[in-house]
Parts: sequence; structure tokens; C-alpha cells
Amino acid sequence: MEEFGRFYTNLLNQLFQILLNFFRSIFQAIGQLFVDGYAQIVKGFLDVTSEFSLLDWIMAFAVIIASTVFFGIIAYKLFKLIRKYVRFSKIEIEKENLIEEITALNQKTIELIEEKNKILAMKVSNLGISPNPDENENPEDKDKDLNLNSRFVKLHRVDETYHREKVITIMKEEHMINLQTMVTRFIDFAASKLNLYYDRKIISAFFSGLATSKTMILEGISGTGKTSLPYAMGKFFGNDASIIPVQPSWRDRAEMIGYLNEFTKQFNETDFLKAIYETTYREDINIIVLDEMNLARVEYYFAELLSLLEMPDADQWLIDVVSDTKPGDPEHLMNGKILLPQNVWFVGTANKDDSTFLITDKVYDRATPIEINTKSSFIDAPETENITMTYEYLNQLFKIAIHENGISKHSMDRLEKLDLFITENFKVTFGNRIMKQIKMFVPVYVACGGSEVEALDYMVARKILRKFEGLNLPFMQQEVAELSKLITKLFGKSEFVECQSYLTSISKQF
Repeated sequence: MEEFGRFYTNLLNQLFQILLNFFRSIFQAIGQLFVDGYAQIVKGFLDVTSEFSLLDWIMAFAVIIASTVFFGIIAYKLFKLIRKYVRFSKIEIEKENLIEEITALNQKTIELIEEKNKILAMKVSNLGISPNPDENENPEDKDKDLNLNSRFVKLHRVDETYHREKVITIMKEEHMINLQTMVTRFIDFAASKLNLYYDRKIISAFFSGLATSKTMILEGISGTGKTSLPYAMGKFFGNDASIIPVQPSWRDRAEMIGYLNEFTKQFNETDFLKAIYETTYREDINIIVLDEMNLARVEYYFAELLSLLEMPDADQWLIDVVSDTKPGDPEHLMNGKILLPQNVWFVGTANKDDSTFLITDKVYDRATPIEINTKSSFIDAPETENITMTYEYLNQLFKIAIHENGISKHSMDRLEKLDLFITENFKVTFGNRIMKQIKMFVPVYVACGGSEVEALDYMVARKILRKFEGLNLPFMQQEVAELSKLITKLFGKSEFVECQSYLTSISKQF
């Protein structure tokens, strides 16, 4: 026992001695570096200066000043880099904290709603009324009007409005125009009838976006006419766009489509669901606008529709509404599902500010983004009327454009070289989905009156370079500069304006 105690005491003494020697050596090294080292340098300099001539002194002071400036610049650059990193980390931490707070508040809201339903159920029970309306209804009155007992009030109003018959759209001969004429006619219509002015490039991109994807994102600063564009497009086609304001509380599909209230046995219908259901009665162009779509997380509440619209078979575009079918349900609700028709597009508007969420790559990759950051100038347009057009006719125009204006082999070769460089240096690739979208967007853009290179520039800037926002760009200055040179070499100095402008804006942040 005594031997072990003596051994353990000696062991602790040795450990403390090792630690003491370690820290002593560190302090000695620091002392040698900052005290002895610099003292020897100063002493050596003073010994040498005793033999300095006037010219030597001049050179010495010049070298000292230059060295001081050089090391000062290095220290300043390091300080700026550290400060930028600290600010970036602080912003990301604050974003995560805000997201957690919003999630907690949303959960609390759901809990309060559930508590409210329970209280209502207790009050109704005390009155002796059954929460199920069917139990209190006279059986003789049920057959009078099934609509009164329907779970879907708004959807039944749609059935009654259309008399349960699909509207047949008949086009006039003067409305059978090509895409280029359609762009011109829309611009003149918006200017003469609505006092809204649009650049030809934006409208060409919008029609090309309709051909590329069922989902579009109009983004940019506030007040540039993002919401008014789909509104004007609805007026142009003679079928008003349905504008649905997105709420910050939207967390899943139930907020957007609605849900069955188990207490009242009624379906809480939304305007979004009503707008979708109404498209099942029409053959013309239908646009549903999700206004300020990034006030909530798009990949949460819109995820199901994004995946649905990816299915190649349009017969599988079935939106689940309820789990069963009951007498009195809406006409076009089959087995609790609504078949989404092909003549509908979803257009989301998005502001870029501190009050909104970042739209993720999952959403961007499946949508066609169009950036609107400036208001167009006044256009003195002739009086122009709207048109009536079926989905089939517009879709046929898109098919003809894609067939006749396929991307040239020369442009595809240049695009492959650009893709190879971006993949190797930025770890970002075009991907099959984006390449498919480019091959649909570019021909339609050309048919609208634009050029092939301009369309490629537009898509590369919006679909590829936008992904650079997630990279650590301050450490990739050389790669960005080389990419700009490659674009100039492949497409020319005056081409790819959108991409070059984006790269220039990135360079200014360094």
C-alpha cells in the first residue's frame, strides 16, 4: 500500500513537471522571438549604422518604410478577411435562430387552433347538438339539395357557376397568330389597355418559360411589376389570373390546399384549391399566382406540386384532397382527388429582402426564373384588344418552335465547354433537367423574336451562375476572372451580357 502511494505521488509530480516544462518552453520561445530576437535585430542594425554613409541612411529609411507599408497592407487584408468571416458567421447564426423561432411560433399556432376546436366541441356538446350535421338533419330534407350537406362549399359554387359543363373555347381566325406576333400584341395590349409597360426581352422570356415549365418565378426588387405581369397576361388571354397571397404561416400543403375539419366534417377550402378546381372546367390559358411566395418556405408547402408536375404522364397529376368520396362531393372530385389539367401554370413572385426566405435549388431547378429589377419606359402603343386562345393552340406553337429552332451544334459545343469549366472549377453542373429546359426555352425564345445566344445567356445566368451564391466566392477570385475570359472567348466580347454582368457584380464584392 505504501509503495503504490509513493509511486502514484511520484507519477503526479512527474506529470506536473512535464506540464510546467512545456509551458515554460512556450514562454521562453515567445520571449526569444519578441524580446531577444528583436533586440538582436535592433542591436545588429545599430552596429551596422555606425559605418553608414548618407546614401546608406536614405536607402535604409526607404526600405524600412516600404517594408512597414507592405506588412501593414497584409495585416489590413487579414483583418478585413477575418471581419468578413465573422460577419458572415453572425448572419448565418441569426438566420438559423429566426427560423427556429418561426417554427416554434407556427407549432404554437397549430396547438392553439386544436385547443380552440376542443373548446368549441365542449360548448356544442353542452347544448345537446351533435358535431356531425348529418345526425341533426331531417332525412326528408337530404334529398332536396345535396349541396347544402356538401363538405365543399366553394367548389360546389364553381360547379353551379359552370353548370357542371366544360366551357368550349372557340378561337377566332385573327387570334391564330405566331409567337413573335403574340409578344408584340401583348406589349401593345398591356400599354394601351392597362397602362403597363414591358420590355420585349422580359415578355419573350415569359412565353419561353411557359413552354419550359409549369412553374415560373418572377423575382427582383419590390415595385417593378412582378405581380402585374401575370395579371396582365390573364387579361390578355381573356381569363383573369387567380392571385393567391402567400402567408408566412404556410408550413405544408394543408395551408395551401386546405384540410378536413374533423369536428365540423367540413373541408376548409382555400382560394388556391378553388382556383385549381376551376381550371378543370376550362380549355384556355389559366394562370395561378402565388404572390410573395417566399414569405414562407416554398419547398415546404409547394413540394408536392413540384414533384407532381415532374411526372411525364399528365394523367398522374392527381392532387389528393380527401381520403374518400361522399354523396354531394364536387363534380370533378374523383376518389377524393382532383386531376390537375395541363392548361394551368403557377407563377410565383419573390422579393429579395430580409423579410423573406431563400428559395432553394430544389425549387429553382424545377421552375423557370425571370428577374425583373427595372421598370420599362413608356410605350406609345396602338389600341389593341385581348385574344381568346386554347391551351392546345398555344402548346402547338411551342412544339413547332422547338422543332424548327433547335439549338445549333456550334452553340451546343460551346455550351459543353462552358459546362466542363464550371464543373471542374466551381463544382456546379448543368444537369439533365437544366439541359432539357435549355433545349425547350431557347427555341421558343428565338420564335418570339430573340436570338439563340441571348436565350442561352439568359438561361445560364438564371439557372447556373445563380448557384454560385452558395459558394465561398471571396476565395475564388481567380476562377471567376477565368470564367469571364472563357465566356468572352466562346461567345464574343459583346455577347452573354447577363452572365458578364453577374460575374462583374461578384467581383465587386471581393
